[in-house]
Amino acid sequence: MKLIGIALSAILVAGFMVGAGIYLSERVGTDLAQDRIAPFYVPPSLAGTSPGDLLNFEPLEVPVAGGTAYRILYVTTTTDDQLAASSGTAFIPAVPAAAGGRPTMAWAHGTVGQGDECAPSRSADPTSQLATFLPQMLDLGWAVVATDYYGLGTPGVERYLVGEQEARDVVNSVRAVAQLPDADASGTWGVYGHSQGGHSAIWTGQLANELAPELSLVGVAAAAPAAELTRILDAQWSGLIGWVIGAEVLRSWPLEYPELPVDSILTSEAQNSYESLAEDCVKNSALEATVRQNIYGQNFFERNPLTVPEWLTAMEAQTPAPLPADLPFFLAQGTADEVVLPEPNAYLEEKWCAAGSTLTSLWMGGVGHMTAGLDAGPSVVRWMWERFEGLPASSTCDFPPPVATKVPSGAAS
Repeated sequence: MKLIGIALSAILVAGFMVGAGIYLSERVGTDLAQDRIAPFYVPPSLAGTSPGDLLNFEPLEVPVAGGTAYRILYVTTTTDDQLAASSGTAFIPAVPAAAGGRPTMAWAHGTVGQGDECAPSRSADPTSQLATFLPQMLDLGWAVVATDYYGLGTPGVERYLVGEQEARDVVNSVRAVAQLPDADASGTWGVYGHSQGGHSAIWTGQLANELAPELSLVGVAAAAPAAELTRILDAQWSGLIGWVIGAEVLRSWPLEYPELPVDSILTSEAQNSYESLAEDCVKNSALEATVRQNIYGQNFFERNPLTVPEWLTAMEAQTPAPLPADLPFFLAQGTADEVVLPEPNAYLEEKWCAAGSTLTSLWMGGVGHMTAGLDAGPSVVRWMWERFEGLPASSTCDFPPPVATKVPSGAAS
């Protein structure tokens, strides 16, 4: 038995060393890649620039069939109207632009973590979140742009789930892509986002005319949008999601709402780690969250933040209102989603339909959160093509969602 124990210990140690070696090797490779591209993300002086100005661009290392891919750096503005730099990726089709110019499709990505290396344009494959729909968009002759958001990859702190900042970053990315070679952008555009990006897309719909009256937004699409924030938080605050989403919110929202209490709603474990956890890319933060919650029994929140008036007010302020009837909305949601649960978006559908929104829903049976944006992408392309063609949008409001809504258990009612 002693020999068996020694052998098992040796196997465990060897396995740990192999795993650690693989991690260190990947870490070194990542650091080298980040060091190589880091100078691109250092903005020049912004004096004399305007929102949407293209500051710099360079070809992406990853080839894209049907077009040319670029890493871009452009001017955006913060919520207090200060000029700032944001980065992203852009794709110009190989096919010639139609008469009158190309429509533009803006993509808003989901949660990735707030460290600079987490920015999609700095990843090994910046097209991974667009894989199922980018080729078709390029074949249709659309210019495509994908913001990283202000403070993600560039100086500053990302304003995670702060709708006005997200909308500014998306709108200004559309202005920036029009300045690339062969862009020939028409000024007609649509926006599509997943998860956090769904929140971004909806807020873009709310604010686009105010922020960029020279552009014509014809449709908004969102997959598993983190839109009904109070309902999402009420259902998820005490679980694993609190560690991942909560950390990013706690790091960024007090910058917009200085009156928000922080330590009083967090456990001691979360107080000591939320800022570093927010900086981790989402795969690493999710792994740490799993260990803390499921192995060590640690919770992130000490209590439901919605029971704190300041947090409830902020959550309600960042929950978007229904879009107007003249701006069509496409909602996609998976029934097996365990992050943005189906119920909050079933509630959104019912509320928006009652408010008169022109809403088309796609409920995807058995689809979870991570793939919802990819799974819905081809349907979004077809729906957005109809918007670019000027066709009237159909509504599915006569059909109830397949998930029943309920009265929230906490303060989200």
